[in-house]
Amino acid sequence: MENIRIVSSSAVKDKVKELFIKANHILPDNVKSALGAAADREESLLAKSVIKRLSENIDTAKQCDVPVCQDTGMAVLFIDMGKDVHIQGDSLDVAVNKGVREAYLEGKMRCSVVEDPFFNRKNTDDNTPAIIYTNFSDGDKIKITALPKGFGSENMSALKMFTPSATREDIISFVVDTVKKAGSNPCPPIVVGIGMGGTFDYSCVLSKKALARELDDVNPKKEYAELEAELLEKINRLDIGPQGFGGKTTALAVKIESYPTHIAGLPVAVNICCHVARHLTAEI
Repeated sequence: MENIRIVSSSAVKDKVKELFIKANHILPDNVKSALGAAADREESLLAKSVIKRLSENIDTAKQCDVPVCQDTGMAVLFIDMGKDVHIQGDSLDVAVNKGVREAYLEGKMRCSVVEDPFFNRKNTDDNTPAIIYTNFSDGDKIKITALPKGFGSENMSALKMFTPSATREDIISFVVDTVKKAGSNPCPPIVVGIGMGGTFDYSCVLSKKALARELDDVNPKKEYAELEAELLEKINRLDIGPQGFGGKTTALAVKIESYPTHIAGLPVAVNICCHVARHLTAEI
């Protein structure tokens, strides 16, 4: 036990609280940069004007210390737990949900979670419970990624169970058609997260995880980096444009996460995020 690092559950709670408040108020710099680059590419004056307004909204939220969007999202977390760290006090799930509760109540952010999905859609009034994905690794650190996920874009997501005979064009058509059907509903320009492989359920987790990547990173796997670029190009030819008013910028980025899968299948999930690509990571 002498090599075990002790972390109090209150430290986890406080960090979760901090991450969700900051993520909802301040977008990553690369999102603002991507919007600026998109405005430069646009030929339509209307599209340029819409992007300018979106950028102004981001700046105003930061200056006024208010959420950048009224939908402050359902709390999603990816947590990487080192095997040499022990949480003292509350369990991880309890600490995380306490942090989410304090973030949304003290941060005066909209609480959007209902206690039952169908029969009793009564608001829980504190935006809990959170969606928590935990991975265990070497080391004595806890890495937490907070991703507040709005549902205007979440509702436009899709999953398809392909067979191994699926071609590159089959995959591209599915992703592009999903974005086309979504139209203006997810508040474009969007970020498209794609999960390929695993199982029915895990492909969806991968697609969500893809949304936590930075917009300006490059997929370390060459084939997937090329597929991301091709998908982005084809999506931006749809002429949906910023907020659905037409233009060259339907998406700011396409990100793919992949995982080994069964010989008989090829699950592909598409998780769409609006231009408010909120996520924040910290380590304890």
